[in-house]
Amino acid sequence: MIVVATGDFEVYHGVVTELRERGARFTTIEPDQELPEGATAVVTAADDRIETDLPRIVADPDDPRRAVERALAAVRGGGGRTIVGVDPGRRPGIVVCAGEVVVEAFHVPLGDAVSTIREAVADAPDPVVRVGDGARIQGARIVNDLEDVRVELVDETGTTPALGAGARGMGDVLAAVNIARIDGEVREERIVEPTAGEIQTIKDRSRERSEGNRAIDAALARRVASGELTIEEALDVHREGGESERSDGTDGSG
Repeated sequence: MIVVATGDFEVYHGVVTELRERGARFTTIEPDQELPEGATAVVTAADDRIETDLPRIVADPDDPRRAVERALAAVRGGGGRTIVGVDPGRRPGIVVCAGEVVVEAFHVPLGDAVSTIREAVADAPDPVVRVGDGARIQGARIVNDLEDVRVELVDETGTTPALGAGARGMGDVLAAVNIARIDGEVREERIVEPTAGEIQTIKDRSRERSEGNRAIDAALARRVASGELTIEEALDVHREGGESERSDGTDGSG
């Protein structure tokens, strides 16, 4: 049973609302009261003073959902090391596990991936982030932007499951779950250069989406490959400050 022991009204209200929505078994007490029999986890605010040998989850009043997820993981026996699994791509799948229990899942734009991961591991002791080795360029951006946290590069072969009816769009998140469960190679950085074929594919896509049948140049295509720009943003850069390559391969300057 989860015990909410706090004198902070915002924390109390947010956590209790989340617990009720999940149908969780819980009770509430004042921080100076004795914990009831059967308690398995305690949720408090940062300023609450309470002594307990049980798992204590400190709730942020602006994010009670995260505290509730961690408390539920503790009740289910999922307490343990925080492991983040990442299936990289233009919209990476990201899962946060407490031991064997998935407590959070995300499907976010590449530009939001690192901040999402940082937030997930901010208060975790000795967390590990496991990043799949596919989508090389996007994965390298995530690995290189994560500092002060253990990052492992995982062979993601076979981690994407077959999706049945109604599961469309879940593949990246489910792959991230499998990636989180595989030990990988510790990496502090990953240097990847896009291949000529990858650059050409991006240039071809930019031509298809452009007005006037123009493609972005190789330098902008590399920025797109790294996830720094979208194709639309790269086309805007060209329109504002440079010429594109025409479909006949010329630079349009003649």
